Amino acid sequence: MNYMIYHFEIGDMVIGEENEKIVLIEFLKDIKVKRKIINSSKKIETKEIKKAYIELKEYFEGGRKVFDIPIKLNGTDFQKKVWEELLKIPYGETKSYLDIAKSIGNPKACRAVGMANNKNKIIIIVPCHRVIGSNKKLVGYAGGLDVKEKLLNLEKANK
Repeated sequence: MNYMIYHFEIGDMVIGEENEKIVLIEFLKDIKVKRKIINSSKKIETKEIKKAYIELKEYFEGGRKVFDIPIKLNGTDFQKKVWEELLKIPYGETKSYLDIAKSIGNPKACRAVGMANNKNKIIIIVPCHRVIGSNKKLVGYAGGLDVKEKLLNLEKANK
């Protein structure tokens, strides 16, 4: 995997690419994650990584609502099904874990949907931040609930 680390207003993020597809966009809050990526990858800014950076920057500036970069989802069949459903959540809108579970045909899988969200390696583009609790409360996010709230407010303001 090729990767680059960039600073955004919500924190440092790593963008990773393999075979001309983005496979990783994650926060770099955890030193273990940093070490794992740095020790197992090449720090090279490919054209796909640069394009992902530009699109994320445009997103944070409120201009980009749809991402055009090619991605590759790496996970179990169930995780991929959940992530593909997340890609259908429109900019500025939210769905509950239950909504996602129902839409993939498994209404009892709310917890499993949450676990799949937790394993999402392409944050923001695969918008796990748009998934909230059935009670409309913000729950769980790798970047922290404060970041989740900022992302949702950004989208609401620019919808």
